[in-house]
Amino acid sequence: MNRFSSIAALTAILLTAVACGDDSSTETTTAPSSASSDTTVASDTTDAPDDTDAAGNVPSAIVSLSPSGTEMLFAIGAGEQVIAVDQYSDYPVEALAKPHDLSGYEPNVEAIAALAPDLVVLSDPTIQPQLEALGIAVWVGSAPTTFDDVYAQIEQLGATTGHIGEAGELVGQMQADIAAAIAAAPQLAEPLSYYHELDPTFYSVTSSTFIGQVYALFGLANIADGVEEGNDYPQLSAEYIVSSTPDLVFLADTKCCGESAATVGARAGWAAITAVANGGVIEMDDDIASRWGPRIVEYVQAVSDALAKVPAEA
Repeated sequence: MNRFSSIAALTAILLTAVACGDDSSTETTTAPSSASSDTTVASDTTDAPDDTDAAGNVPSAIVSLSPSGTEMLFAIGAGEQVIAVDQYSDYPVEALAKPHDLSGYEPNVEAIAALAPDLVVLSDPTIQPQLEALGIAVWVGSAPTTFDDVYAQIEQLGATTGHIGEAGELVGQMQADIAAAIAAAPQLAEPLSYYHELDPTFYSVTSSTFIGQVYALFGLANIADGVEEGNDYPQLSAEYIVSSTPDLVFLADTKCCGESAATVGARAGWAAITAVANGGVIEMDDDIASRWGPRIVEYVQAVSDALAKVPAEA
């Protein structure tokens, strides 16, 4: 046939949401700007005013407990307003110049309040009521389900921090770069199948997750779809993966677990997998795979580049 060629379920979610980086429509159209009501910005609100006060002031002491939020803040020019970040916010390098020992996984309200922030950026609203009770404004950007959600969050942060223009420019550039990456990918006569690996115990993601929708931009078929009804982070078996013989294997456990094309090829029985035989095991950046900030463009480009390198005959 011609074609281009440990843990528990909680761990899988943490690998995509916390431990490796943060804390998931295939269309790339601009979403409307959103922001907060009073002290909170909910990322799914699209018609609330921004978080400036009546005098037009913007936050000048921001604490970010979301690596994705941190990347967005610096990308829109609000980095100088950030006074501290959580321990997983390691990008851009300027973020590491800020105090970065706060826990994003088990946040300490007292430690946050001691910094006297006028805005706290979260990806999980668990401590939101406690912070608001102390009079601290909160912006919550939960894990997205579409690209438009990502664009909306960037624009919300732009409105909230006084960088509306920069946020709009960033969204426009992201859309253009993603469109270019998709256009540059080879046109497939039939869909290639793929396996996205979260960790070496074979946790994966379905097409319903945000990262799954990145692959859907290229028409790829996910071998994890339908394996566990209602579970978008299923644990596959080695036997299932080998028997499915995916055309591509995307490794999102290169940093956290040291996996590589070489280690995958050395697994018992995996040499027969199409991806292994044809050089289709792709080493991805764990952090970018688990975050939904501006660098998602790099992930899309990496998928495009991988498709261009896979042999036409499998």
